[in-house]
This record gives sequence, structure tokens and C-alpha cells, in this order.
Amino acid sequence: MSLNLTPLVLENRLRARLKFKQLQLLVMVAEHNNILRAAQVLNMAQPAATKTIRELEQTLGMDLFDRTSRGVTPTLFGDVVVRHAKLILSQLRHASEELVSLNTGTTGKIAVGTLLAAAPTLLPRAIVLLKKERPNINIQVVEGTNDKLMPMLRVGDLDMVVGRLPEYRERDGLSQEVLYYEPVSIVARKDHPLAGRGELTLADLMDEEWILPPPQTSLRRQIETAFRKAGLQPPIKTVESVSILTNHTLLLETDMVAAMPYQVVQSQPGLVRLPVNLRTALGPVGITLRTGVDLTPAATYFAGALRRVAKDVSADREMS
Repeated sequence: MSLNLTPLVLENRLRARLKFKQLQLLVMVAEHNNILRAAQVLNMAQPAATKTIRELEQTLGMDLFDRTSRGVTPTLFGDVVVRHAKLILSQLRHASEELVSLNTGTTGKIAVGTLLAAAPTLLPRAIVLLKKERPNINIQVVEGTNDKLMPMLRVGDLDMVVGRLPEYRERDGLSQEVLYYEPVSIVARKDHPLAGRGELTLADLMDEEWILPPPQTSLRRQIETAFRKAGLQPPIKTVESVSILTNHTLLLETDMVAAMPYQVVQSQPGLVRLPVNLRTALGPVGITLRTGVDLTPAATYFAGALRRVAKDVSADREMS
């Protein structure tokens, strides 16, 4: 189903026909890939949900979902509508939270994405501070890499992302606030064969097995840049992982080495920094937000908690 419509005609049809319940239904169907389950979540009858989607498709003149024996999946048109529906629902949620927060000053919900650099120290300390001072604010933490978290931030599934700030190629529609600069260390277990040596170079690590973050991460690109500037090829024998627990266990039980942000190393017992100078591996850690979108009062307060904790983190590093 596809009609030759202009943007103005589509906008007028959406203004005239689109309702809040339809937005919720579209998002639920896309998340569950099943109209029946989406209808149950929204306390609707399945025939009514199916009819609602059909009517909306007829209004727009295009199919929003592909129907198969295994369920439904959004079409290219459906992906666009669902993405904007999420943004609208997110703004409505922010409005309701702001009204409640203005009335009570103590409630709200925050969804925060976290990258490796923030996971061991910055984020946990900020959460502890938040729950101490605003115990009725709920917080959801989603862990991942930039390629997963930044799209979630753009569509309103996350209020902010905390960690090593993305490079320019990933900043479209986003704004950044630097909290501090995080050095990176090459680490291994305390009794690693290289641990007792004098100063090392990257050439000394060429034959080692490495644990590295995925290629799309800023940290991975910085490590590869350091090798290339030294006239060397980046590590070939690698395990790609951003799991702190998995990486810690691998380092303790093998002769692998890993590149880790300073605060991650500080939180991992049994590891030592190898004496390797990584001149290029100093990156900004901070908060990434959507450009032009106001934070809810709860998220605004949490951003303040992150700033306060960041000052302590910076001071701790300077003293160590």
C-alpha cells in the first residue's frame, strides 16, 4: 500500500487522526512483534488493536507492519512512525514527571546509558548520592557501547549517556559535557611475565593476546591510533569485550593484557599497570544529551550529582 502523498497532506492527516492510544499501540506492537501481546499490555481487545492499525495505515496510505505467521515487524515506513511516536511519548512522560516533581520535588524516573569508563566509579557513586538525597527517584541503567546507546538516546529511550564521550562522527543531534579526562592504562595480572620488567613499548606487546573493546568504540580507535603512530600494526590476537567481570576474570587466569580506563583499573583487584606510555589514550568522560531537549527535574538533579561525583573522582586520581 503506497500513495503519492506530499509531506503537507501527511502532516494534516496525522494531526486530524493520530491519537495518544495509537502512539502507544504502535510502539508496543513494534517492541513485541505481536499485536495480541501489545493489545494485552494496553488492556485492549486484539480486534480493536488490529482495526486501529489498519485505519492508521489507510489514513497514511502505506503499510506500517509486515504480517507473517511468526508475528509482525515494522516496515521502513513503520520504523519512521514508531521512532517519532517514541519521541512524542517520551516528551509526554517528561511533562508528567515535571508536573509531579514541581508539586513534590522528590519523584521521577531516569533512564541512563553507561559506557565502560563510567561503570565502576562515576555512575555508582552518583546513584548512591541520588538515592540518599532523592530516594523516590527511580533509575534504570542500560550498559552498552556507543552504537547501541546513542540511537536509544536520540529516540528518547534514554535521558542521557554517561562515559567516554563519542567522537565527532557520532555527535549528530547530541550535545556533550566534559566532566574530566580519563587516562588509559595497559593492565595485566600481578604475576604476568611482563609485570616485573622495566619500561615497555608497544612493540614489546605485539605478540601478546589482547582484550579490547569493539572497533566502533572511541577507546579501540585510540589504541589502534597509538600503535599506528608507533609504526606498528594494531593487535591481531584479540578478544572483544566490554564486560568488566569477564575481562577481570580473563586477565587473572591468563597472560592476556587489556587497555582499560583508569577508574576501571582502580576497581579491579589483582591487576597492575604495565609501564607503557600511551600518549594518545587520554579521553574525555562526561554526559551526552539530546540537543534542544530539556531534561526532566529528576534527570537534571542526577546530572548535578554526576558533576559533584566527577570532582571527587578527579581529585582521587590526582592524589594517587
